[in-house]
Amino acid sequence: MCDGIVGKKVGMTSVFAADGTLVPVTVLEVGPCVVTQVKTLSVDGYNAVQVGFGAKDIKRCTKPAAGHFAKSGGSGFTTLREFKVDAPEEYEPGQVLNLDFLQPGDKVNVSGTSKGRGFQGTIKRHGFSRGPETHGSRNHRKPGSVGCSAWPARITKGKKMPGHMGVDRKTIKNLVVIDVRAEENLLLVKGPVPGAKTGILEIVKVAK
Repeated sequence: MCDGIVGKKVGMTSVFAADGTLVPVTVLEVGPCVVTQVKTLSVDGYNAVQVGFGAKDIKRCTKPAAGHFAKSGGSGFTTLREFKVDAPEEYEPGQVLNLDFLQPGDKVNVSGTSKGRGFQGTIKRHGFSRGPETHGSRNHRKPGSVGCSAWPARITKGKKMPGHMGVDRKTIKNLVVIDVRAEENLLLVKGPVPGAKTGILEIVKVAK
């Protein structure tokens, strides 16, 4: 069984657990996803299934994409993702995947693209400490010495400096599934996930 599925972030809320504690959760709209291609070791070099998520008018797809989608029923999709599987022979194009493989209490890894923060300094970007605010100080939010003045007389690669922050691929591991509402295609996981609302996410079940 494929242990991965595609969804999007709806937002955050909180629910009461069985013991009465208030649990912060992220609501995810997950699936249904359609298998658009099955990849095998003999043909593609690895075993995986490609799934489509998000309905798109086939008339608005490019001709190559429309031809690709025709093999799985002719419906267009806005998002394609791949998940590795052990037994690709169990899948076929057009097969629908949903939340049947998840139960409350399971753990999942959620991957997505973090929010963009633009150009930021070292305090916000890397968590540097600020300088003193006392009278006479000229170092409030400066990064401080970056070294390397005499040798090698250049900034070493990878030095933490001000720059573009966000829009990175992030994975939050071992999030606990609080509730599965398969009839509504909704998944509630404990805690936050990467990205903004409506952001595309990949949800992969953690093997026990």
